[in-house]
Amino acid sequence: MIETLGKQAKTAAFELATYATLEKNQFLQTLAQALVDNTAAIIAENAKDLAHAEANGINAIMLDRLRLTPERIADIAEGVRQVAALPDPVGQVMSGYTNLDGLRILQKRVPLGVVGMIFESRPNVGVDAFALCFKTNNAVILRGGKDAIHSNQALVQVIKRALRDAGITEDAVGLVTDTSHDVARKMMQATDYLDVLIPRGGAGLIKTVKEQSRVPIIETGTGNVSIYVDEFADLEMAIKIVINAKTQRPSVCNAAESLVVHEKIAATFLPKLQTAINAVQQIDFKVDTLAAALMTGELATEADFGAEYLDYEMSVKVVSSIDQAITHINRYSTKHSESIITDNLAHAEQFQAQIDSAAVYVNASTRFTDGFVFGLGAEIGISTQKLHARGPMGLEALTSYKYLINGNGQTRG
Repeated sequence: MIETLGKQAKTAAFELATYATLEKNQFLQTLAQALVDNTAAIIAENAKDLAHAEANGINAIMLDRLRLTPERIADIAEGVRQVAALPDPVGQVMSGYTNLDGLRILQKRVPLGVVGMIFESRPNVGVDAFALCFKTNNAVILRGGKDAIHSNQALVQVIKRALRDAGITEDAVGLVTDTSHDVARKMMQATDYLDVLIPRGGAGLIKTVKEQSRVPIIETGTGNVSIYVDEFADLEMAIKIVINAKTQRPSVCNAAESLVVHEKIAATFLPKLQTAINAVQQIDFKVDTLAAALMTGELATEADFGAEYLDYEMSVKVVSSIDQAITHINRYSTKHSESIITDNLAHAEQFQAQIDSAAVYVNASTRFTDGFVFGLGAEIGISTQKLHARGPMGLEALTSYKYLINGNGQTRG
């Protein structure tokens, strides 16, 4: 299966390389409308996945990740329209100059070629990935989890039908329908066909792909996200931000998992926070010994401080200085997103300078780390590494560059 999909995608990538911006934008607008038009059919297939998940005891939070509604499909379609409206990076001249030999040298953005995506649960990921890859003249091979197989098949069918109707190769998108681990491993070894592999999901998936892939990867997704409430924080603001970052949608990678609090305000802040947050949603706090004297919670283990709960759970650490807070966060962070709540400019600047994460906030919820919110349209993932992309990955992250050199007979002596 992987070899067949790989060959088809390689051929499709050559065809896609010829498409101009206007043609790509027109198709994406058509696709967005097709998704909306097929809402009922997509939701019917999504219902099969939800029923299977419920029968297997999947909790409500993970069901929410899987669920598609008319509103969510409309949001997916809007993401596709946003990608269509964005500037096209392909063909952009990054630099141009004439060297001492009289050679005219241009550095231009080009597609990566064939992009592989291995992802879990959230069926919108496949559409986002396709839209971004198509806009950047890349073919894409998708491998979702078995829990969303019917949803992914329905969405890819809509994409393929729209491609056929537009006279574009439907091999611009491929879907791996065999969700076995063996086929996933074969995808990780497909160096003859894939130019890059992007895993998007939980820590287990990311770890497996990092260890087993021979295809170059861009690591995304895992989010042990921290909020530090400084001694100079506006405590009412801090409560509002923590509630949003923890409870608004706990199943996503930019939800807060760890709370770090300065000891000077801990006695006031932590009881008020627990009362306020539990009025919205009961949270199981994993607390250190200092926090345990101030709020209700289970004593934290070492593993709790590094956990991505994706649930209504949160670790709490009390520190004596901003330096200790930064050290703690950098030790346990997955380098996704962190936030400081403070009215002290020096502390804000120190936090943003020294925290080694892709997105570092001052006085704002970490829930904003999102390609859509950052103006990138849809996103193919949030990179937690430093090469070749970092943070929410939009169009430019799906391009490379090459040098075009023009001469008039030069030879090198």
